Amino acid sequence: MQDDASPPPAPQPAPVAATSGAAALPRRHKGIYVLPNLITLAGLFGGFYAVVMAMNGRFDLATLGIFAAMVLDSLDGRVARLTRSQSAFGEQMDSLADMVSFGAAPALVAYEWALYDLGRWGWIAAFVYCACAALRLARFNVNTAVVDRRYFQGLPSPAAAALVAGFIWLATEFELDPQTLAWPMFALMLYAGLTMVSNVPFYSFKDLNIKRSVPFAVIVLVALGIAVVNIHPPLVLFGLIAGYAFSGYAVYGWRKARGQPTSVVSTSTHDPDEKDLHH
Repeated sequence: MQDDASPPPAPQPAPVAATSGAAALPRRHKGIYVLPNLITLAGLFGGFYAVVMAMNGRFDLATLGIFAAMVLDSLDGRVARLTRSQSAFGEQMDSLADMVSFGAAPALVAYEWALYDLGRWGWIAAFVYCACAALRLARFNVNTAVVDRRYFQGLPSPAAAALVAGFIWLATEFELDPQTLAWPMFALMLYAGLTMVSNVPFYSFKDLNIKRSVPFAVIVLVALGIAVVNIHPPLVLFGLIAGYAFSGYAVYGWRKARGQPTSVVSTSTHDPDEKDLHH
């Protein structure tokens, strides 16, 4: 006898909510690394402090603010590499801070100190320096991959700022009248600014390996160097900075005399719009 009862329906699987793989994973909030960016902000404060002190007539403290920014600028990148906290945000932040500390701050401090007495020639010299610092930083950012790491292409902006600040510090230490040094300051600003955007090679010291063992005599020489600096810090430091600021032209002439390439660009770019940019 046939059973008229129909079999019970098969159980249907419960519907699964459509979720994407990205939604299934826990969301990660993007952030910034504190330590290297904190050092960069401290360097930015050094440049801002220099401007404020110059407005108040404290040019000795203004120059110290620029030198402090130099020290901090040399630390933030190394700290980022040691802690593996490099980021695109940090690179952009460092470049913007350098523009303030080594571009705008030295120009404004020099203008307040002596260039103001030259009228329009004074602010023209300050603007040329500031504009060249911006151009130098922009070129550095786009040429990082094509420049020989042993050299800088043009005078680095921290060294240019140190040249300007060192001159003011030295003159302030000897209590010289800024009005009598207005035109030398004008010439120094033009030299520092135009050398930043030149193609003259300046040694970068990036190929020095501080982890490698050195002879004992090297440590003795370092100790003697520290002792010499303490004899008269403004005079000795300005002499060292000025020597470095002119060393690029000596390297340029030496390489040209030996028939070696004077350009520090080691690899040409593949962008056809920039094929003549580095020549």
